[in-house]
Amino acid sequence: MTRDYSQFLPTPGASETKAPKRAPLDILGWQSFFAQQTDLDILNATPPVRVVEVHRNGLRVRGDGIDALVPPGPDATVGDWLLYDAELPMRSDVLERKSLFKRRAAGHDRSIQMIAANVDTAFVVTSCNNDFNVARLERYLALAFEADVTPVILLTKADLCDDTATYVAEAQSISDRVPVVLLNAKSEEPAEKLADWCAPGQTIAFLGTSGVGKSTLVNALFGSEQTETGGIREDDSRGRHTTTSRQLHFTDAGLAILDTPGMRELQLADAGDGLADLFSDVVELATQCKFRDCAHESEPGCAIRGAIEAGTLDAARLERWRKLEAEERHNTASLAEKRAYDKNFGKMIKTVTKAHKGRKGRR
Repeated sequence: MTRDYSQFLPTPGASETKAPKRAPLDILGWQSFFAQQTDLDILNATPPVRVVEVHRNGLRVRGDGIDALVPPGPDATVGDWLLYDAELPMRSDVLERKSLFKRRAAGHDRSIQMIAANVDTAFVVTSCNNDFNVARLERYLALAFEADVTPVILLTKADLCDDTATYVAEAQSISDRVPVVLLNAKSEEPAEKLADWCAPGQTIAFLGTSGVGKSTLVNALFGSEQTETGGIREDDSRGRHTTTSRQLHFTDAGLAILDTPGMRELQLADAGDGLADLFSDVVELATQCKFRDCAHESEPGCAIRGAIEAGTLDAARLERWRKLEAEERHNTASLAEKRAYDKNFGKMIKTVTKAHKGRKGRR
């Protein structure tokens, strides 16, 4: 059956704020950014589909009248848009991304793991209890800034805390570019307080450790039970993994919601710009030091040490910046070494293969 995709092409002068039609692709988060990469002939031959789940045996994709499993092949992650080739699904093309969350893969594997693509807003979720950790929040926020995604800190379990003001103040001290929202995930507050970031056509993601209420927030925005929820341990306020894979959920209004499992390991790599954005105050001070190679220890004219002595910069914040900077440089260098090795190994294989074919041809 031939489908009419003309309505999903960009209209000259059209704005993203125009009330969208509730067509299948609109529900999935189709935007003019993606439409501008294609034309009607391409859409008719290879219709757009969105990756809604990632499995070991392939990618589950949905589109206009399409719900299929694409075998491993496309270098894609949840949230990506593909031009679906029904005859050769593994050759489906991935459209250019608006944003991409990525981290260094867990364990000893020197590679990058894609977490999610084409997210507009990342809600970094933590609780008003022992789960709250400034250093961990900074990691998530650095990832969001690097991915070019708007981050928002959500403080949950406010109804179980007697002193929420301390948590709010600490969260707000991380960056003046990141809004902080205090709420009770089991009430009507999520739909009310998060409305500005949850317009139709948007894709939002909930990031955070297990047990902070990410799945509860997903259910609150739907007004129904979409994902399983679980309690937390009393001794350390940590939860069990009720979400086991990254999956996109879609409301009838056209909001795409990504629920993610709690990540035990979050190593930064290729995230230098994100760190610079998050610690812009420290970076700006570093440019004012007397010496360009200042180590910010005991050098004369160190603007950073001067700010700490004046009480305008927290020494703990400086140390967290140093730790993340060192980690990011190490991981990025390791990835660069692996890429160089893989490139040289590939060249060697091509050379050996070419030489082998030449010898066979002379026989």
